[in-house]
Amino acid sequence: MSTAEPAGMDEATRRAIEADCTRLINLYALRNDAGDWDAVAALYAEDGLLARPSAPDKPIVGRAAILAAFKARPARAGRHVCSNIVVDVESATQASAFSVILLFQGEASEDGGLPVRDPKGPLVGWFRDRFVKTAQGWRFAERRGGLDFRP
Repeated sequence: MSTAEPAGMDEATRRAIEADCTRLINLYALRNDAGDWDAVAALYAEDGLLARPSAPDKPIVGRAAILAAFKARPARAGRHVCSNIVVDVESATQASAFSVILLFQGEASEDGGLPVRDPKGPLVGWFRDRFVKTAQGWRFAERRGGLDFRP
């Protein structure tokens, strides 16, 4: 992973792109946890690709298909924690990143209070992302995930 500026790009521009792409990763987690599937899908380019960490060999292609896949999932309580985010700026319109993801899951509680955490523990995995600059700003061109430990 490189921290050198792409040809013709100053450090401030490179850092701004890094911040925008890091924000995209964090927005993805927050909107996913909120179950706001329209907002999650909007973070992808129209022809974006998602390969979930739990299903890396089953990529979902296209914003509409990504939205449909999220809406088809059963409701769950979850909290994603993202860390070790490193963004590499390739040009003024392309970047890539690696990040670590921790997913806590649970079920709704019978009393309507806090969800009950899954006793099997969190899922630990990662994402390799490719970003593209669109008219709407930076978007995921591709999110490919994997797990570091078996569930």
